[in-house]
Amino acid sequence: MESFDRAAWSAAGAGRRAMGFGPHLIRITAAETGGRLGVFEAEVPPGEGPPPHVHEKEDEILQVAEGRFAFWCGSDHVELEVGGVLVVPRGAVHRFQNVGTSTGRLLCMVTPGGFEGFFAAVESEAPAGPAEIDALAARFKLRFVPALAAQVA
Repeated sequence: MESFDRAAWSAAGAGRRAMGFGPHLIRITAAETGGRLGVFEAEVPPGEGPPPHVHEKEDEILQVAEGRFAFWCGSDHVELEVGGVLVVPRGAVHRFQNVGTSTGRLLCMVTPGGFEGFFAAVESEAPAGPAEIDALAARFKLRFVPALAAQVA
């Protein structure tokens, strides 16, 4: 692991856009933090959100920056508005959904870092179907529950 002995920062609106599974703004990468964490923003249309999934490697911190979101983590369910924060432990099945009427935005932090690269990988590799998405996700220690390929079989 590289050294992380200087501040990492991202000015308002700065970052690199990644369009895999919708717009994501990668704010701080694992490379900038010695692998310790990654930070990105996700823009989520009303009614949208990922299917249930598990991060095998990272703890995840989600803060509502715009809108209103419902979060499910294990048997817990909570709805949060702007400023609300949820922490998901690695290995926990979870999902979220924008339950507002306009596009919402989440500030997402993962520790250790690296998962923030998933969205650029989806964009550049353009997986052709659920089985290819599952395989790409596995490289990032992400698992859909049930697997996407099983959901369409």
